[in-house]
Amino acid sequence: MIKQGKHKKMEYRLIFVLFIIFGFSTLQGQKILREEYILMYKDIAIEEMERTGVLASITLAQGIVESNGGNSELAKASNNHFGIKCHSGWSGEKVFHDDNHTGECFRAYRSPEESFRDHSDFLALRERYSFLFELDKTDYKGWCKGLRSAGYATDRSYDQKLIRIIESYQLYQYDRVANPGRLAVASKASDKKKKEMRKTSNESVIYSPEATVIDLHGLKGGQINNVDYIVVQSGDTWGSLIETHNKMPWELYRYNDISREMSAEIVPGQIIYLQPKRRKAEKNFKHHIVAEGETLWSISQKYGVRLKRLYKLNRMTSDQELLVGQRVYLRHKKPE
Repeated sequence: MIKQGKHKKMEYRLIFVLFIIFGFSTLQGQKILREEYILMYKDIAIEEMERTGVLASITLAQGIVESNGGNSELAKASNNHFGIKCHSGWSGEKVFHDDNHTGECFRAYRSPEESFRDHSDFLALRERYSFLFELDKTDYKGWCKGLRSAGYATDRSYDQKLIRIIESYQLYQYDRVANPGRLAVASKASDKKKKEMRKTSNESVIYSPEATVIDLHGLKGGQINNVDYIVVQSGDTWGSLIETHNKMPWELYRYNDISREMSAEIVPGQIIYLQPKRRKAEKNFKHHIVAEGETLWSISQKYGVRLKRLYKLNRMTSDQELLVGQRVYLRHKKPE
């Protein structure tokens, strides 16, 4: 009886510890399970297979490996599920992360679906992967080995990792269907949870507000958040900009949240607003996820929002620094 009492106490303690751990992890944000990831993205993987010929099992397995099943910083902050770097010719949004080297350039997307489509095109349009499309339609092992030999990843066991995931979760079943329906996976996530995860993922996107090009005395510029701006060119100075645009010195400094002491830092490519920035970003931009090297000032310039207003919206003081991965509120005040 004494031993049973001790065992009961140990069980209660274990349950209590697990409850504390689970509760803490929930507060920190739920991790997407692999089974949930598969259910979330199997349909787009099949659609891409029908569009380009990239096996759905390969797409899903690579997504799991490259993004840690949607839980990596790159996937959550930039919707990049396949670790695709910028490469030459990439004209879309960029984000910088440490990989094989410090501060490497990766592609950033507006949604996970956009990442999946770019992944298919990345494989289908490059000569180095062309031999994969000559394999049998169900030869997932050949695809895995081919991706490794073609240098998609530097990991020597990359093919084995993909094969293990495909076989563990029976992803090969998605290579054999034209209409996915509701195929079995080890455990199922509810449709409601899938929608919530997609919504959360889409809110974390990093990309720039679209600039409307307008004529500004023949200079390169446009509008962000309905605020006129110009792009600094080589040889431009505060004096020349003030004269060209018929502004008082204090106006340009104030419009760009720049003190007179900072005025010497004007550099080519820098955005200079010619009008006061807004109190909040455009309605499509609720949040911004901080990338390496960004400051609240650079974010205020990116979205055309007043710096003081961003401090207020995010309950921050001027002496607080941003952290990589931190969510910056652009339209509404940060919850307490």
